Amino acid sequence: MATTSVVSESALGWSIFAVVLLAILCFCWIYVRKYQSQQESEVISTITAICALAIALITAALLPVDIFLVSFMKYSNGSFQEWADSNITRQQIENSVLYGYYTLYSIILFCVFLLIPFVYFFYEEKGDDAISQCSQVKNALKYTLGFMVVCTVLLLIGAFVPLDVPTSKNSTEWEKMKSLFQELGSSHGLAALSFSISSLTLIGMLSIITYTAYGMSALPLNLIKGPRSVRYERLENTDDIEEVEQQMENIKSKCKDGRPLHHKDRRALQQLEEKLRTLRRRERHLEDVEKSFWTKCCCALRPIKIALGIFFILIALLFTVCLFLSNLDKALHSAGFNSGFMIFGTNLTNPLNMLLLDLQIVFPLDYILIAVITLYFVLTSMAGIREMGIWFFWMRLYKIRPGRTRPQALLFLCMILLLIVLHTSYMIYSLAPQYVMYGSQKYPVQSNVTSVELLHDNSTHVEIRICDAGAPEDQCILTRTYLFLHKFWFFGVIYYFGNWAFIAVFLIGLVVSCCKGKKSMIDEVNDDDSDLSGDELSYP
Repeated sequence: MATTSVVSESALGWSIFAVVLLAILCFCWIYVRKYQSQQESEVISTITAICALAIALITAALLPVDIFLVSFMKYSNGSFQEWADSNITRQQIENSVLYGYYTLYSIILFCVFLLIPFVYFFYEEKGDDAISQCSQVKNALKYTLGFMVVCTVLLLIGAFVPLDVPTSKNSTEWEKMKSLFQELGSSHGLAALSFSISSLTLIGMLSIITYTAYGMSALPLNLIKGPRSVRYERLENTDDIEEVEQQMENIKSKCKDGRPLHHKDRRALQQLEEKLRTLRRRERHLEDVEKSFWTKCCCALRPIKIALGIFFILIALLFTVCLFLSNLDKALHSAGFNSGFMIFGTNLTNPLNMLLLDLQIVFPLDYILIAVITLYFVLTSMAGIREMGIWFFWMRLYKIRPGRTRPQALLFLCMILLLIVLHTSYMIYSLAPQYVMYGSQKYPVQSNVTSVELLHDNSTHVEIRICDAGAPEDQCILTRTYLFLHKFWFFGVIYYFGNWAFIAVFLIGLVVSCCKGKKSMIDEVNDDDSDLSGDELSYP
């Protein structure tokens, strides 16, 4: 019966994984197709963007699988199931999850340091018609070589950084180096890969602080406030057109007698003509929006959008509170700065951690919640990137708009989302540390209880406890995700202060989003639109 139960649970797990995989691929395809430019669509860049985004989401989907496997090894009474009672069996399962992380993280390194840079530079070289395709490939490989060097350096640093150097003072340098090689071999390259992924996760942390923290406030408040009235904006735009035309007539009236215009008047006339072209484009855009079926549907669904906005802002506040409690817990009860503020369980009441532990009673509610949390981070990140655009320090490189995003911007977008999804594993750990470490594992503890009724005879009582740092090593199995996150203590320190920065940026973004007015329907039709060539723009 136990074998049948395991087979049925395994089959159900694989079925769910297949459905999730199909949903991820459909979501990536729809998202990329929605935002890519209609005029400059490129097959290679489109496929690369879809694959990169799908790999990121599949990697995030491995976290609940990891937690499920360590939780499924034990019964609710704390004893191991028959198939997991052997240490060899447990080791095989742990290695399977570890190899899954190896594979996905290796693909992520390949995408970040080779595939996406190569496709980006190849498309940049394609703009020059005088260059042959062979020269395009050579130039793209030449520029991509720099990214490959960075990747190699990160792998070498991670492979040889001293984690467990012998403490004996009499050990020679060769013995120290030999121990490093033995450590690398015993961990199958875990240190090298973990260091490289953690380095990328730092960039993802900066992206989450920049885009996700702002998107968590901008997305719900935009849903609640809604856009400005299209009819009112058309009237404003018509008034602006009449005003510009009147100014142009005033300038042209100066040369009715045949006198040439002054150079200042000619420059002003050119500027007014350019402004008039922009206003005409806005007018056509507003006409299309007003007549579109989607606008009418949005008006009908306005109450639902308000309800969604309220729900999203409540979720954002819940995450912020949980993140604050987790960081406060680390500040008060962690192992200290030198351990990367490592914490073994929860000492302060964390609502999300408690909810996930309670939902594990009904399979698979907790894994659905983890998937929803990950998807929430992705959606708010997308909203933040679309609101702000892609920036390099103080320079805006690209705008992200439906149907008008250039292939280069699309590749940048998917790389940023890939790095953000990488960091969501640590964000979820910060939100629910005990759940991410042990899942729903419990262990039995025998204690002597004195019974007064039995004339003070001692009897043995078995107590069931939730797994934490005080549990015996052979009773509670750590997830592979937790080991990856805490391989290097200094990354944990940076993540800890990054969480405080995330909370601060969210609160600032919440104030800014509240003070901002309703979003205009003509914000995306600008006279400085450099993302598309030509005067005419394609309208979503």
